[in-house]
Amino acid sequence: MKKITNLLYVLAVLMLVSCNDFLDKSPKYVVDPETTVTDDVAVALTNACYKALQSSNLYNQRMWSLDIVAGNSLVGAGGGTDGLETIQASNFITQSDNGMALYMWRSPWVGIGQCNIVLTSLPQAEAVSESIKNRCMGEAYFLRAHYYYILARLYGGVPLRLEPYNPGESTAIARTTLDQTYEQIISDCKNAVDLLPAKAEYNEEEKGRACKDAALAMLADIYLTLAPNHTSYYEDVVELCNEITNLGYDLSTCKYENNFDATINNGPESLFEVQYSGSTEYDFWGTDGQSSWLSTFMGPRNSDFVAGSYGWNQPTEEFVSQYEEGDKRKELTVLYAGCPDFDGKTYKSSYSNTGYNVRKFLVSKTISPEYNTNPNNFVVYRYADVLLKKAE
Repeated sequence: MKKITNLLYVLAVLMLVSCNDFLDKSPKYVVDPETTVTDDVAVALTNACYKALQSSNLYNQRMWSLDIVAGNSLVGAGGGTDGLETIQASNFITQSDNGMALYMWRSPWVGIGQCNIVLTSLPQAEAVSESIKNRCMGEAYFLRAHYYYILARLYGGVPLRLEPYNPGESTAIARTTLDQTYEQIISDCKNAVDLLPAKAEYNEEEKGRACKDAALAMLADIYLTLAPNHTSYYEDVVELCNEITNLGYDLSTCKYENNFDATINNGPESLFEVQYSGSTEYDFWGTDGQSSWLSTFMGPRNSDFVAGSYGWNQPTEEFVSQYEEGDKRKELTVLYAGCPDFDGKTYKSSYSNTGYNVRKFLVSKTISPEYNTNPNNFVVYRYADVLLKKAE
């Protein structure tokens, strides 16, 4: 039988924290170093691979802060040094100690390390059923590809660590080229496509895990990113998008606003989401990452619209002006003078430095009564994106 003998396996399970029902598996927090790798242990180790996604250094803040860096919005916040690292990044004046640049570099490696543990331990784990082994390895391949994809887009070619780190080993690994980095990302993504079940094959308890649909969408996204220098990828993108459609998606049956509704997480248009529970059992500012920060941070400052209301991520006039006349997404996405009331409250342009605030990520106090109780997932891939990729 395959045994867990490496300290890293223990650490992986020690870092487990519930994100959703599918993460509430035993063993939940600890595992004996001599434990046989069974289905439950395999699932627990795989659950740990998702943890870094929930971090404020990735999808709970830094990833959406890239909208500010791109110029679609301003920090807002409370002034002074609040959000200074994001302002520096948006003005291209970051130094080596810039928090945004530093922690967006560090955080994916935590997830990559957990994925490496799964991908190394499961192939010879005789006590793990074939279905669980394939699914867990598929999830680990998907997540490792996703973490490396984040790094590649932000930092170019990066070191490729594909085995678990053992204490005493050198941490100095040379950076690969961007092409080599993408070769590994594509390889992992294809493995995920081959091993993962479709979203429709998951039961309610397992909903939210990486699925074949999401792996196909990420692969299409990667190919479209690289297509200007690899024109044959354009045909591949169309084929991948058609394959997703054939899994049963129909945008005409979906509502745009449902993608941001905390009561409809993992909805019919969703392909992959970062999961949040909103449970007050966990520290909002700690490393548990179980409450979404988006509503708390983006609520209009001094408005009392939502719990928290820190006023971050204020859309610019340039961004808002891109909506064409009659575009129904505008009033669902942005708060502006004269827009429909939010939760019975009228918006004032004075709430923001730009005259606008984000609406779509706000969660009513009836659902999230405190700043640390937001259960709204962050949608990473959805079907509308697939159709846009195909059109492009």
